[in-house]
Amino acid sequence: MKTVLGAAAAAFSMFSALPVPHVPWDEGHMRWMLAAFPLVGLAAGGACWAWDALCGLLALPDVLRGAGMCLLPVLITGGVHLDGYADTCDALASHASPQRRQEILKDPHLGAFAAIRLCCYFLASFALWTALPRRDGPALLLTFCLSRTLSGLAIAVLPLARDTGLAHAFAAAADRKRLRALLASLAVLLAVLLCLRGPAGAAMAAAALCAFLRFRSMARNAFGGISGDLAGWFLQTAELWMLAAACAAQYLEPFIRRLL
Repeated sequence: MKTVLGAAAAAFSMFSALPVPHVPWDEGHMRWMLAAFPLVGLAAGGACWAWDALCGLLALPDVLRGAGMCLLPVLITGGVHLDGYADTCDALASHASPQRRQEILKDPHLGAFAAIRLCCYFLASFALWTALPRRDGPALLLTFCLSRTLSGLAIAVLPLARDTGLAHAFAAAADRKRLRALLASLAVLLAVLLCLRGPAGAAMAAAALCAFLRFRSMARNAFGGISGDLAGWFLQTAELWMLAAACAAQYLEPFIRRLL
C-alpha cells in the first residue's frame, strides 16, 4: 500500500501542479509511476465535470463554460504536456532528419511554429468545448484517464529514441512486462466503458485508437522512437481528437437516426 500511494504521489508531483506530499524518486516509486499516471486524468476530468455542473447550476453562458473546460486541464497539469506538444510541433515543422528533430526537442526556446500550433490548439479546444451539445460527466473522466493510459503505454511498449531523458528513466525503472499488461488492460477497459456511453463515447474511443496508431507511426518515422516530449504531444493530440469526435458524433446523431 505504501508503494502504491508513493507511486501515485510521485505521478501527481511529476505530471500535475497539484500539491502532494513529497516522496523520494526511488526505484519502488518510479517502477509504478506510469501505472498511477491515469489518476491525474481522473483529477483533470473531475475538475471539468465540476465546472460543467457549476455552469449549469448558475446558468452561465456557453462561452464561459467552454473557456473553463479548455483551461482547467492546463491548470491541473501546469502545462507539462503542452510543453512537449510545442517542442514536437517545432521539430515536425523543421522537416529535418530524425537526429536533427531530436536536437530541436531539447532546445528550450519556443519556435514560431510551436507558437502558431499552440494558438490553433487552444482555439480548436475552446471552440469544440463551447459547441459540444451535451457534456457527459463520466465520459470526461474516462477521456482524460484514457489519454494518459495510452501515453504511459506508449512509453512501455514503443522503442525509445534515446537512452536519456525522463521517458527512458521511467521505462528503465518500470517492470515493463507487467506495466504493459496493466496499462493495456486498463486502456481496453476504459475504451469499452466509453463505448457504453453511447455513439459519442464510441467515437471518442475510436479517435483515441486512431491517435495512438498515428503516433506510433510518426514517432518511429520522424524521430526514430518516442521520448517524453512526444508522449506529451500524443496526450494533447488524443484529447483534442476525442473531443472533436464527440462533437461530430453528437451533431451527426440526428441525421443518422433519420437515415435509419
